[in-house]
Amino acid sequence: MRPVNVASKKPYRGINVLALWATAEEKGYMSGTWGTYRQWAEIGAQVRKGEKAAFIVFYKELEYAADTEDGDRETTTRLFARATPVFAAEQVDGYQVPAIDAPTTIITPINQAEAFVAATRATINHGGDRAFYRPSTDSIQLPPREAFTGTATSAPTESFYSTLCHELTHWTSVETRCNRQLGKRFGDQAYAMEELIAELGAAFLCADLGISDAPRADHAQYLTTWLSVLKADKKAIFTAASKASQAVDFLAALQGRTAERDGQVT
Repeated sequence: MRPVNVASKKPYRGINVLALWATAEEKGYMSGTWGTYRQWAEIGAQVRKGEKAAFIVFYKELEYAADTEDGDRETTTRLFARATPVFAAEQVDGYQVPAIDAPTTIITPINQAEAFVAATRATINHGGDRAFYRPSTDSIQLPPREAFTGTATSAPTESFYSTLCHELTHWTSVETRCNRQLGKRFGDQAYAMEELIAELGAAFLCADLGISDAPRADHAQYLTTWLSVLKADKKAIFTAASKASQAVDFLAALQGRTAERDGQVT
């Protein structure tokens, strides 16, 4: 699951998802629930003495005096980033982690994933042995479902849906959707950056839809290029995580629009 704030009940976004996932992986935290010291105290829980915090990035708008020579505004606003310490549910006393149903090894089909994809109305064709998004036809191409095989860490169904989520993230890149303009900043590495965004988007979607993130052979193929992007631009991972969240938000918004059109309550 995506990390969730204990107070707002909302999932964290962008780079904060990756930061908290990394800490949870290192420490073995399974709850996915995080909060500041004050947020835990407000619900009657107490962070244990000696526990070390993880840090998220919190953005706040601040007003500054404007350069009056260039305009008539006296003040201007800027985003200010600050690190905020948070603690996992496993680090506090007085809070009961809600029980989570154990995942099933093979789920065919995953109904919520099927409904989610259908609501986007993306054109998806099956055939061949490759998965890709084709901008010229604005369509996603996937191998037949039966062509996806399981591994030691993922079931065939998980492999299929994680691949579909990857290509669906690519589908959001066009001008009429999320309009991801990467060429000017990343130049020749724009392709690798888009692949990183698609992988992060797939990971976020897999978490939201209850699909295990499935390691695939193409991860290793992209890894070297990803590293070259991240070494050349140390802020690239922040951009990739932000763009991936925007893509997931766009796809989620299509769910509400479909429900509204059908007269359902969202």
